[in-house]
Amino acid sequence: MKDRLLAVFLSILAVAAGGAYAQDYPNRVIRIVVGPGPDIVARLFSSKISETLGQSVIVEQRPGAGGVIAAQTVAAAPPDGYTLLQATASYTINTALQSASLDLGRDFAPVAMVSTVPFVLVLHPSVPAKTLSDLIAYAKANPGKLNYASSGNGTPPHLAGELFKSTAGVDIVHVPYREANSGLNAVVSGAVQMMFSIASTAQSQIAGGTVRGIGVTSLKPSPLVPGIPSIAQSVLQDFEVIGWNGFVVPNGTPQPIITKLNATILGGLADADLRAKLSTAGYEPAASNSPEDFAKFIAADTGKWTRLAIRTNIKAN
Repeated sequence: MKDRLLAVFLSILAVAAGGAYAQDYPNRVIRIVVGPGPDIVARLFSSKISETLGQSVIVEQRPGAGGVIAAQTVAAAPPDGYTLLQATASYTINTALQSASLDLGRDFAPVAMVSTVPFVLVLHPSVPAKTLSDLIAYAKANPGKLNYASSGNGTPPHLAGELFKSTAGVDIVHVPYREANSGLNAVVSGAVQMMFSIASTAQSQIAGGTVRGIGVTSLKPSPLVPGIPSIAQSVLQDFEVIGWNGFVVPNGTPQPIITKLNATILGGLADADLRAKLSTAGYEPAASNSPEDFAKFIAADTGKWTRLAIRTNIKAN
């Protein structure tokens, strides 16, 4: 009984201390660490966080190892709200493929999702397929003859291709490149025939006619690539692969600080100017969401890629 009362008392003290700490937060520079992908989203929100909370916010790029370096940097930081990680789909994939010791859902506390961006299935113009149905029929008639590019083993474009193979029942060959632009350039040159390219990167190539966009990987068509149907609505029901960005902090960060950061970020998502800048950069602003909402999304995304990895025996390397 005494032990139980002591535990309750200590819990009350922890909550009170967290609340008092949050009232003083922030009183120094906040850091956002970025691993995979561009840092434009972090920079847009860093300005909003700085403006709202009255402290400088710096964005620090820690590329390499599929996001592992950035994740380790943040996980090792004090859980005090002064170090955030810009999380992306690469982290849930790393967890699913067991390619990193850190688990996004276990080792970090979610703050908020801020943006999404679909992929577009693009083809070299020489491929005799105008629609997704055409492509699937062609691939089935020519097993192993179509190659698809990616930005490397275990990356979102790779898993999008494997999900397409599994769902459509086709035999296409994966050709990994070192990064996304090299993969897309390979499609433009005809070295490979297709790729799931991030919409913000593929826009100009589709507009210029150097590649043909035949399907977008969001459940509904995207305003980022108007006129291209969604794969889910046209042929493969429930097919969805999205790039996304959100912010997480080290586990153990006091809840009142997470709540304060979430409110600040949601203020950014409600700001018309910031939303316009996100759209211009090729991202769709996320809907308003709580840390709990973001945690559920992370769990669902990790689960989807884990099931695919088991079903298809995908390895990161």
